[in-house]
Amino acid sequence: MKKLSTRAGFGLATAVCAGLLAFAYYLQYVQHLEPCPLCYVQRWFFYAMLAVFLVAAIHGRGALVYGGLATLFAAGGLAAASRQVWLQHLPADKVPQCGPDLIFMLKNFPLGETLGNLIQGSGECAKVDWTFLGLSIAEWSLAWFVVLAAYALWLGLRRSNSAAAAAAAASR
Repeated sequence: MKKLSTRAGFGLATAVCAGLLAFAYYLQYVQHLEPCPLCYVQRWFFYAMLAVFLVAAIHGRGALVYGGLATLFAAGGLAAASRQVWLQHLPADKVPQCGPDLIFMLKNFPLGETLGNLIQGSGECAKVDWTFLGLSIAEWSLAWFVVLAAYALWLGLRRSNSAAAAAAAASR
């Protein structure tokens, strides 16, 4: 069996991120499920990971740096998804009030306040509109961030270990 090249590995991760984002837009525009503020934050992290994976696939070098950067973005997405999952599992009387939508906040609040409100989430982030195999969109997002973080680390470390072994063999 042929070993997966680093470029192909990063290309596969790019395709996964693109597929996840495409599904998010399908849910939004075909199924008419409006994303909450934390959903937007998670999308931004998927876009950031997609960009890193794409550049890594094109560049073909620096797997450790790209893998680490993608892992950092996955950790940010993991934090946002964790926050949303936590909000979804709060008792109904503990769920925060719904706030203004993203467009309103961007037009009327300073950017710092808008970003703070996005990261904090609101009552609309606690609402579960869709499930698959018993998991909400936020729970699936959380799972994908974990998988993609582990995969990015594996790609980065696998490549750096291969490079170190090749350098050691060449110095003999």
